[in-house]
Amino acid sequence: MKTIVKNGMLCTESGVYEADILIENGVIREIGTGLAEHESKLGSADAEIEIVDASGKYVLPGAVDIHTHMDLDVGIARVIDDFYTGTIAAACGGTTSIVDHMAFGPKDCSLWHQVREYHKLADGNAVVDYGFHGVFQHVNPQVLEEMGEIAEKEGITSFKVYMTYGYGLNDKELMQILTQAKKDGILIASHCENDGMVNYYREKFVKEGHTQPRYQPLSRPAETEAEAVNRFLYLAESAGEAPVYVVHLSSKQGLMEVRRARRRGQKHFGVETCPQYLFLTDDRYADDQEGLKAIMAPPLRKKEDNAALWQALEDGELDAVATDHCPFTFAKQKQQGAKDFTQCPSGAPGVEERLPLMFSEAVKGEHLTIPQLVHYLCTNPARIAGLYPKKGTIQAGSDADLVLIDPKKEWTITTEKMHGNADYTCYEGRKVTGSIEKVFLRGQEIVSDGTFTGTRGEGQYLKRGTSSLAE
Repeated sequence: MKTIVKNGMLCTESGVYEADILIENGVIREIGTGLAEHESKLGSADAEIEIVDASGKYVLPGAVDIHTHMDLDVGIARVIDDFYTGTIAAACGGTTSIVDHMAFGPKDCSLWHQVREYHKLADGNAVVDYGFHGVFQHVNPQVLEEMGEIAEKEGITSFKVYMTYGYGLNDKELMQILTQAKKDGILIASHCENDGMVNYYREKFVKEGHTQPRYQPLSRPAETEAEAVNRFLYLAESAGEAPVYVVHLSSKQGLMEVRRARRRGQKHFGVETCPQYLFLTDDRYADDQEGLKAIMAPPLRKKEDNAALWQALEDGELDAVATDHCPFTFAKQKQQGAKDFTQCPSGAPGVEERLPLMFSEAVKGEHLTIPQLVHYLCTNPARIAGLYPKKGTIQAGSDADLVLIDPKKEWTITTEKMHGNADYTCYEGRKVTGSIEKVFLRGQEIVSDGTFTGTRGEGQYLKRGTSSLAE
């Protein structure tokens, strides 16, 4: 069967134009005008053709979120979205591909251990297409060799390191990983916070009895991020410009270190930010109960940080907007931190809210243009993940992952309208412009007017190629 999406305003990173899209066998076969009439003249009328009228609608590539945490076990809690509910939320928010960050495995486990575990969690459950980032929690010759094996056999061409938390790596260990990654053409993503500074402040505040949520941002000040970003980028440069990726940049200070690296000519690195660091501020922590909802790392910052990151997006200084979707329940799981913020599971929902929030800013002419929106949420994440041009773009030969949006319809984000398992959204009551009407995954409709219409397990595992940052 063929499908033609006609009369839509096609949105790419290079422009917006009216055209039709011919879909066949899950792939975009042709883009042009009058395709329905053309197919009819060719005799295709005998074959079944579904016509989707997109008049007055914007047609975007399915969004690509390269930073999610589905079914993540953080030790003190497990996120409330598994690969089924979490990817339903993704789909309803216009995201048709995710690359999920694996959790840590047992102490001293091989890199293969978590690869196998995550296939068990995701295969047969995900409703959008999915891939994985590997994760390092220790370094030895075996795991360094396994990195290349996993990239070749599984198409997992990126691995994450942490500079803090229980399995935070020291500079010597990072150098070993970065040097090997440079040889293998593998991207290394990093959670950049200075472990010593973070633990100093956390222990200090707990000892002093300062355990309310308002101390979360004080325990992880912007300087902890900036120092670690600076160090990580210098380590990568020292390792022969190893390809690296800074996740969830949250601060103006961290951005300054990114700018320094770019000024000195460092090329093979990318930087993402997230909607929470663009739209929310640390005043959320003032309320001892509501503040628990916003416990995340890095924490929310100041208005000046929001403004700096928006400007960086406008100026093309950043590379992607991802979500760090890591949801817990407020009613139960977040209450573990009611008497001590250090015991609160760190993270928040966001995979469904990302595209509506960012589209609203773009369509209203705030901060971004529509082509920039597509660049940061679709096309460039696909490049960074090694998925382009299969994903993240509207062109002949690409997967027919499409999002149809009514650019004029206004609505309000509420928990009741979200599809994940979290019992709150950080954007409760926020009015946005632009409503997702339909979402297609490889030519199959999986969302219609806010209702998930897909099937459990229809998401396909994505073996990824080399990241654009490693080329």
